[in-house]
Amino acid sequence: MGTREPGEVFGPRMTLFADMLSVGLATAVACLPLVTAPAALSTACAVLRGAGEGRPATAGQYFALLRRRLRAGDLVAGVVALAGVLLFAADLALAGAGLPGAPLFAVTAAAIGAGATVVGLRACARPEALTDWTAAVRGAARDAVRDVGGDGLVLLAVATAASCAWMLLPLAFLAPGPLALALTAVDVRRTVGADRQPG
Repeated sequence: MGTREPGEVFGPRMTLFADMLSVGLATAVACLPLVTAPAALSTACAVLRGAGEGRPATAGQYFALLRRRLRAGDLVAGVVALAGVLLFAADLALAGAGLPGAPLFAVTAAAIGAGATVVGLRACARPEALTDWTAAVRGAARDAVRDVGGDGLVLLAVATAASCAWMLLPLAFLAPGPLALALTAVDVRRTVGADRQPG
């Protein structure tokens, strides 16, 4: 457990909490164009991962990293994610319209949507997302198959963030911070588990 520096008001854990909220607010602002959401969230995960390695986790550090890494691939990832969300919403709307087989269709669409959400969010947490989305998605898909417990944690983090935003709208601007921290923790947990495996 870390100790306080002279003159430090809060301990290191409270400092991480404050940094997480500031990064979350910066992420919410960066997500406003919608197509930048994957890049914004993966940058937040990278900054919060750096906090565990002794690097600063501030909004300034976040925007500096986001400016350096924004590229065409990030915008393509954003367009694909946005198209997926719109398609999922349209499918659920069709299922709710009372078409034949709608209940089974709704369950199937929900399962596919949950799987795609898990893979997409796990991809954002992987370090490869900073440079190569294809590698990040491939790795996240493998993780989703091998680590079902981690998938559950990701879905729980999403549900918690959505519930907080639904209960109190201003919390929606802070929700990306805890979500990014949870995604990063799940990815670090995967990495530590892989390192501990024999052979």
